[in-house]
Amino acid sequence: MSLSSPQRFDSIASNYKTSEVHRSSPTLDRLRAILPPAQSVCDVASGAGHTGLAFAATASRLVAVDATPNMLAQFRELAAERGVAGEAVAAFAEAIPLPSGSFDLVVCRLAAHHFTDVQRAISEMARLARPGAHVAVIDLEGHPDPALDALNHDIELLHDPTHVRSYTATRWREMFAASGLMVTVCETRWREFPAGLSVGRWCELGQSGPEATRAIRDRLAATPAQWLAALDITQDADGEFRLPIRTLLIAGQKSVLPPRRTGERPAGRGGTARCPSGSDRFG
Repeated sequence: MSLSSPQRFDSIASNYKTSEVHRSSPTLDRLRAILPPAQSVCDVASGAGHTGLAFAATASRLVAVDATPNMLAQFRELAAERGVAGEAVAAFAEAIPLPSGSFDLVVCRLAAHHFTDVQRAISEMARLARPGAHVAVIDLEGHPDPALDALNHDIELLHDPTHVRSYTATRWREMFAASGLMVTVCETRWREFPAGLSVGRWCELGQSGPEATRAIRDRLAATPAQWLAALDITQDADGEFRLPIRTLLIAGQKSVLPPRRTGERPAGRGGTARCPSGSDRFG
């Protein structure tokens, strides 16, 4: 019987403190570059806390939220090693026991594909953000082509049976809008590990087991070369496959105005307001 997501990650929490994928990435650097300095940061489904801690230089308050006790223990250790005072809150992303409007930045990285109700989680993140503050997500990217998306999904499930879904940029835009967030940036086809992470190492980090590791390699070996290329999967001379850990980055800003009541007309001369569509990044 497979473990639930919190049980599974409780057993492998120490891997995430040292994971080369989670410690740093181009998307994390990009997020710091495009967002204004934040005095208060909430890292939702934080794991070992690498994402939130990346903002420690400017944040006077840093809170890590995770449903897994051992992940929060890893966060406390990592924060102490870096001399950072952080708060740890045990909670699922869909129900966070913190006051509304508490943070300048609410961020979630490499976790949303595990959420049982991702729309509710995004709404919780939006609730925690102050008016005018930002909510940002970096997560595994679903593919708009159904066949490629199905292949990607099957591989993710073999690697981690608690995986729920990798969402496309279109779906992420819809979820942000439904939570009252104006999308300011949406960039696709990022690589968390640009050199490519070997299937062996990927499965080692996730403790997928030898059977799942073999199944992933067999599935990729039977996949047409053009499909692998479309998913940015490469193969070494010795036959080992490498995955870039494809992600997207999306950020949205919470309105500074209170929500309009049903039937209420906006102030001004009328017309339709346009929500910026953001920008896509390819490469």
